[in-house]
Amino acid sequence: MKRIQIDQLKFELMIDYDQIQKRIRLIGIDINLRFEEQHPVFVGVLNGCFMFMADLMKQIHIPCEMSFVKLASYQGTNQEHIQELIGVGMSLKGRHVIIVEDIVDTGNSLVHTIEALEKLEVASISVATLLLKPSCLLYQFDNIMYVGFEIEKEFVVGYGLDYNGQCRNLQDIYRNVLD
Repeated sequence: MKRIQIDQLKFELMIDYDQIQKRIRLIGIDINLRFEEQHPVFVGVLNGCFMFMADLMKQIHIPCEMSFVKLASYQGTNQEHIQELIGVGMSLKGRHVIIVEDIVDTGNSLVHTIEALEKLEVASISVATLLLKPSCLLYQFDNIMYVGFEIEKEFVVGYGLDYNGQCRNLQDIYRNVLD
């Protein structure tokens, strides 16, 4: 089994690139069919979404547009706050929006993104996420329409996901292992 080490942490291969690409092709087919006449806007949440979004957009064959947002979280007195750093940069009023996420775990940043988009009077919001951690969700979402893989409460890196800024560039996804 392929293994890597980052600082003192060890990781083993969890999902290889071929599996990721097969799943993205299926998601792309579904989006093409569902949004054929809608001219959707894909909004990628940076930094982690960049590999997933790039490969997903290669599978989208309908008219669409793309934009990105960057979110940052910081610890406040008793709660985590999400702060939008880079905005969408286009009018989304009346548009069908597909949020593209690398991973949804607690859902904190996704809730913020959805609330910000709803204020812009979008027609609909769907979510495409490469990874979903159902056991970690703090919120109920009815608009997570496309999930690459459901995973357990694990620390993962690769394919856009990082550890201290490292390993976003890896084409496979690795999980932290304790040796």
